[in-house]
Amino acid sequence: MNNDLLNILANSNKDIDNQKLMDYVAGKLSAEEAHELEKLLLESEFGDEAAEGLSMMNDKSRINRLVYELNNNLKNQLEQKKKRKLKRAMKDQPLWLMTVLIFLLLIVLCYLVIHFYLNRG
Repeated sequence: MNNDLLNILANSNKDIDNQKLMDYVAGKLSAEEAHELEKLLLESEFGDEAAEGLSMMNDKSRINRLVYELNNNLKNQLEQKKKRKLKRAMKDQPLWLMTVLIFLLLIVLCYLVIHFYLNRG
């Protein structure tokens, strides 16, 4: 599976750099950079709430760890869903195979019966 799709921060917003957002939450940006970022956040649907949620976290050093855990959980859930879907598809396969084999067997049996009666008479 493509790891770019699984990284929730990598695809979150192309206008706002994720490192810049983390620096904003940690208070490492200058006033001018912070103001520019706030304008971008207000323009995005999700950005303002994301920044607000990140700023509410008490321990800022845990943010990167939480993002890593979220990415791993998302990856695991997607892999489990894919495995279940594949397993479900494989359960239906024997039924189709049996149906085709029975149908072919009936065709061969009909051919033999017809051939036997035509050659007999």
